[in-house]
Amino acid sequence: MNEITIEVWGDFACFSRPESKVERLTYPVITPSAARGILSAAYSKPAEFYWQVRRIEVLKPIRYMSFKRNEVINSKIGRKPEPMLVEDDRTQRQTVVLKDVRYRITAEIIPRREFSGTVNQLYEQALRRINGGKCFFQPSLGMREFVCYYSGASNMQPIGENMDIGIMLYDVFDLHKYKVTPKAEPFVSLFHAKMKQGVIEVPDFDSDAVLNPEGGADNA
Repeated sequence: MNEITIEVWGDFACFSRPESKVERLTYPVITPSAARGILSAAYSKPAEFYWQVRRIEVLKPIRYMSFKRNEVINSKIGRKPEPMLVEDDRTQRQTVVLKDVRYRITAEIIPRREFSGTVNQLYEQALRRINGGKCFFQPSLGMREFVCYYSGASNMQPIGENMDIGIMLYDVFDLHKYKVTPKAEPFVSLFHAKMKQGVIEVPDFDSDAVLNPEGGADNA
């Protein structure tokens, strides 16, 4: 047992492009970061392992939809909440989302050096939680309001479509660092995504195909 495959689906999804600073503009498919987040919602032990997404299969046609959303962007709720008038601090933003999405995600469990157990134990625990529909928190498809459902994999065939997606977000964290500190900073990595017959092969986080702030695998 060296991989786990699940299917995820939902009515809407929005995997925002980082270059779109104001409007919410989605990638045409789910990002490895969002896929890893769904897997982590089902089963996660950051001190023992991290999820390495290997493959993403698009199972339903790519369809878009656009609408406007009201967002509160300036006010924040502190430790001692004070009344906040949403009417005085809301901004309408255009949002381009995907609708009626379904993906098959294949991932591998990468144990950390400190882990002293067996990898099979991690896979067995992950499968029990996935097959039982359990999760630590409700997974989403890019935004909290876009609920994600998941189950074991089916025999549904990927869409027969090719697409050069271009430079795509890989992740927003350094997968080798799991401890959160007050000075923790985002670690944005990118890769060149290509979909062939509905399938995207995701490179290893430490490979030269992944661009990160430290210059790639040699300095990871």
